[in-house]
Amino acid sequence: DARYLLDDAHTTVFSSPFPQHRTIRVWLKRDSGQYWPSIYHTMSSPCSAMAYHHDSRRIFVGQDNGAIMEFHISEDFNKMNFVKTYPAHQNRVSAITFCLTSEWVISTGHDKCISWMCTRSGSMLGRHYFTSWASCLQYDYETRYAFVGDYSGQITLLKLEQNTCSIITTLKGHEGSITSLWWDPVQRLLFSGASDHSIIMWDIGGRKGRTLLLQGHHDKVQAICYIQLTRQLVSCSADGGIAVWNMDISREEAPQWLESDSCQKCEQPFFWNIKQMWDTKTLGLRQHHCRKCGQAVCGKCSTKRSSYPIMGFEFQVRVCDSCFESIKDEDRTSLATFHEGKHNISHMSMDISRGLMVTCGSDRIVKIWDMTPVVGCSLATGFSSR
Repeated sequence: DARYLLDDAHTTVFSSPFPQHRTIRVWLKRDSGQYWPSIYHTMSSPCSAMAYHHDSRRIFVGQDNGAIMEFHISEDFNKMNFVKTYPAHQNRVSAITFCLTSEWVISTGHDKCISWMCTRSGSMLGRHYFTSWASCLQYDYETRYAFVGDYSGQITLLKLEQNTCSIITTLKGHEGSITSLWWDPVQRLLFSGASDHSIIMWDIGGRKGRTLLLQGHHDKVQAICYIQLTRQLVSCSADGGIAVWNMDISREEAPQWLESDSCQKCEQPFFWNIKQMWDTKTLGLRQHHCRKCGQAVCGKCSTKRSSYPIMGFEFQVRVCDSCFESIKDEDRTSLATFHEGKHNISHMSMDISRGLMVTCGSDRIVKIWDMTPVVGCSLATGFSSR
């Protein structure tokens, strides 16, 4: 299911409600302040993904049967006309994006593929298969780069051509399936959220392999949105948590975990180091890792816990005793704000220009949020990009 805020004089919620309902609804805000469905359209198969193009008022709806249906919305948002059906996938459609300049509709699905089709002719232009379900998609319109996240936790960067594609690189860093992606074409940053409760920022434009880890959610990250003007990242998780991350600071990369056969602090052997255990007549210890320095340590040398927001750790995590002593009180100051959505969020969309956010949850409730108190009122007053 998906929800979208339309850029209209009246706040409009564009809704493909819960799968068992098989309906598309357009909600208009009346003079009374209440929302009423001006369009209620029933589909032949449950809706699973949606893309809306504001300027042309074209909507593309992906379904569980693998088809994508295109509609055109009238200027008053009271009528929706069917345009055509695209046989894009053999299984549930997971994500859709539409490129007006090339007239392509690009989609991913649970048939483990990305497809791109021509909206003029309705014909299939190309298709590429992955080893796992493709779960989310972002597309760079200028370069024709597609970012595809899958259920194995991998992100694949593809260059799409008219009838073919080439793999540029693959990004590996999550320990769970990729649940959301966001591409910022200005700073050339890719953000990914996953079922491992974490977010990773990939500095694609820097070309140095720089990544930043953000850990502040207690459940899988369902949606993310980067606000380039204020350098803030908004993320929502399945347990209803809403986080606003300050990305306008110089954050530190989390270190790679080092491997060792013995504790890198006290040199006691780990339990698989049979030779040293025999030589020293000691029992092997369990291996842990300090989140700040990345060293392999035993439990006795890592008894302390601390948050370290500059490295993305908003929760208390394991650190070695020496790193704990080096962390000052001001280093523990949070670099994100956390809010309660009060429903299990399954999808989120933002109208950045007005500072509005819409969330939908598994409780079948759609909520509209005024985010200007937490993302800055400058959004609505013409904040200029730096």
